Amino acid sequence: MDYNYQTPRYLVVIEQIKSKIKDGELEPGERLPSEAEFSKQLHVSRNTLREALRILEEENIIVRKHGVGTFVNKKPIFSGGIEELFSITDMIKREGKEPGTDLLFTGYVDPHSDDISELHLEKNEQVFLVKRVRTANQEPIVYCIDKIPATLLEKGYKLQGESMLSSLQEDAGITISYAKADIHTIGYHDEISDILQSEKNIPLLVLKQIHFDLADRPILYSLNFFRSDQVSFNVFRKRVF
Repeated sequence: MDYNYQTPRYLVVIEQIKSKIKDGELEPGERLPSEAEFSKQLHVSRNTLREALRILEEENIIVRKHGVGTFVNKKPIFSGGIEELFSITDMIKREGKEPGTDLLFTGYVDPHSDDISELHLEKNEQVFLVKRVRTANQEPIVYCIDKIPATLLEKGYKLQGESMLSSLQEDAGITISYAKADIHTIGYHDEISDILQSEKNIPLLVLKQIHFDLADRPILYSLNFFRSDQVSFNVFRKRVF
């Protein structure tokens, strides 16, 4: 960034702080100095510093914890393009970590209205429900809710291994071809945030997906709740001429 006498001082401060983070002078998760101390270090007024910190917070570069202080935001450990249909097991392995599963529930249940709509269920048809927590090196990163039409599975079907996509292909003869996805965020959730050991100031990323097989049948309805301090998604967008 080129500076001149017309450049607002708070923009200069923003770039200074970003440089400190990039150069490792400020580490992810590190607490920033107090306003009084930091403004002296940067040779600016406290009002200028506050404006810079406000913008950095909007950019998710820093995070304020009420009554505790201001911290450099931790970079998500896991990231990937949402346009790629991946298994969580593969995502964890790509980062050189050991995937694990804490199985919370598995069994046949009556569907909710969303299940009936998304999976095109017939009257009185049940779904095979799996609730589990996926871990990386034994640390929880995502809470998974998966639902499959019961009529697609043989009696006695059980989830084998870590990956739902692999289990469906190898044990049920169902190949997932593509998925339609929706992603949004929610704030602190009493049950799920607690299960994921997520702090109250950390939102959750919710990835809702309907998976289809090679015949375009809806096979798997999944809701995945990710810790936003551990996982981020990106999308590759190409300009059309």
